[in-house]
Amino acid sequence: MTEADATQDTEAELARHAHKMAKKKAARDKIMAGKEGEKGLIIVHTGAGKGKSSSGFGMILRSIAHGMPCAVVQFIKGAWDTGERRLITTHFSDLCQFHAMGEGFTWETQDKTRDIAAARAGWGKAKELIRNPEIRMVLLDEINIALRYDYLDIGEVLEFLTTEKPPLTHVVLTGRNAKEELIEAADLVTEMTLVKHPFRAGIKGQPGVEF
Repeated sequence: MTEADATQDTEAELARHAHKMAKKKAARDKIMAGKEGEKGLIIVHTGAGKGKSSSGFGMILRSIAHGMPCAVVQFIKGAWDTGERRLITTHFSDLCQFHAMGEGFTWETQDKTRDIAAARAGWGKAKELIRNPEIRMVLLDEINIALRYDYLDIGEVLEFLTTEKPPLTHVVLTGRNAKEELIEAADLVTEMTLVKHPFRAGIKGQPGVEF
C-alpha cells in the first residue's frame, strides 16, 4: 500500500466516524428535546460493592458547588471521623447541614434498643430536613441498613417520601440490601457490584479510600 492509499483510507475512516457521530448526536438531541421537566428524585445506592456512600457524597458536593442548600444524616457511621464529615463541617457548613446520628454497626453497639433509638432519632431529623423546601438534597447515609433490620418501618418511610417530600427535593438513600419496596418506588437505583476488595487480602480500611 502506498502512502497515498494509506492517506485515503485514513480520510475515509475519519469521514465514516464523523458521519456516525453526527447521526448519534442528532438522535441524542431529539431525545433530550423532549426532556424539559424537573423533579425531585428518590435515589438509591445499594449493592455489596464499595462506593455507595461515596457516590452519595459526590452528589452532595455537586449540590454545594451549585450553591444548593443540602444536608446529610448518617444512620450508622456517626461515630466515625470520616473525611467527608471533616470537609463538609469545616468548609461548607453554611450550605450543608451534617448530622451524625448513628453509633456504629450493630455488632459494635451490641445493643438493639440503642440501635433502634438512634435510627428513630435519625429518621426524625431526616423528616425535618426533607420537609424544608429550601434544602434541595438530603443524603440518608446507610439508612438501608436500618431498614434491613426493621429498625425503621419501610412503609412509613415510603409514605413520607411520596406524600411529604417537596416536589423539587432530591433524597439519596444508601446502604446494601435495599428493600424491594424502596427500589420499586425510587426514580434512580444503582447497584454497586463487588468484584475485588483489598479487605479480603488482609488490608484494613484506609483514610482517603474507605473513610
